[in-house]
Amino acid sequence: QYCVTCPRDVVMTIGNEIVEATMSKRSRFFEYRPFRPLIKHYFDKDPRCIWTAAPKPMMGDSSYTTEFWDWDIDERMKRMHDYQFCINEEEIMFDAAHCLLIGDMMFVQQSMVTNLAGIRWLKRHFEPKGIQVQTLHFPYDLFPSHTDCTFVAVRPGLVLTNPDRPFVDEEVKIFKQNDWKLVDIPFFSTKHEHPICCQSSRWLSMNVFSISHEKIVVEEGETPLINFLEQEHGFDVLGIPYRKVFEFGGSLHCSTWDIRRRGEMKNYFPNREGITDVGMLKHTNLP
Repeated sequence: QYCVTCPRDVVMTIGNEIVEATMSKRSRFFEYRPFRPLIKHYFDKDPRCIWTAAPKPMMGDSSYTTEFWDWDIDERMKRMHDYQFCINEEEIMFDAAHCLLIGDMMFVQQSMVTNLAGIRWLKRHFEPKGIQVQTLHFPYDLFPSHTDCTFVAVRPGLVLTNPDRPFVDEEVKIFKQNDWKLVDIPFFSTKHEHPICCQSSRWLSMNVFSISHEKIVVEEGETPLINFLEQEHGFDVLGIPYRKVFEFGGSLHCSTWDIRRRGEMKNYFPNREGITDVGMLKHTNLP
C-alpha cells in the first residue's frame, strides 16, 4: 500500500531486537519486504541484533467483521464502544505504530488494526524480557488511526493527546500517578489542505518526531502546534516542509524508524502500585 514511506507502521526496534509487525490490512501484507535487506544488513553487522517476525496472519474472511463498513456512523460508534472493530480475534494482528515504547513500558492500542490477540502476543513476547505491556483504548477513534496521531509521548513526563480522541481514564492511571502531564494539543492548521489523494486524518499535525528532550520536528505548516510547543513547553521546534508526503500515508513519525539509541533502558514509571492491564482484563477472559 504505502511501500517504503511508513516504516514505523511495519517495523520497530525494542532494545537490540527488530520486530516485524503482522499488519492487518490485506493491502499492507507485503509491506515488510522493502525493509528486509536493511534488517538483514543490521543482523549481519551486529552480533547482538535479534530479528523477529511476528506470526503472519492468513487474512481470510473469517478474520474480519466484513459488515463493519456497511454500518452507519452511529452503529459503528456503538459497536466500537463495546470494542468491536473491523478485525476480530481470529488471528494475531497488530501494527507496529500502535506500540508506544516508553522505557520498560509498552502501551498498545486495541483498534481497527490491532486486536487483543496481537496484544497478548506482545505481552508473552516482551514481558519475559522485562518490558511491561499495557492496553489502551480511544473510544472515539472511528477510523484506522495509529497511536502516533492520538497519544504521543514527546519527552519524559509529557504526552500530547488528541482532543477528538479522548483516552480511557482508568487506562492512563499509571501516567497520572507518576506525575506525567497529558495535554490536549491545539486543533490542526486549516490554512493548508492535505494532498488530494491523502487517506490520513488532519491529525497528522501531531505526527511529530522528537530528536531530544528539548528538540522536536514538526511539519512547518502546523503553526498552532509549533507555537504551543515553543511557548508553553519550551521546545526548540524545527519546522520542515513535509505536507506532500502525507499523500503516502503518514508524516514525520510514520516515515522515520529509530535504529540506534544511546544509554540503558530506564523506568519512567517508578510508582506502579495498583496498576493492572485493565484495558485487557476488562474486555476478555482469555489468558
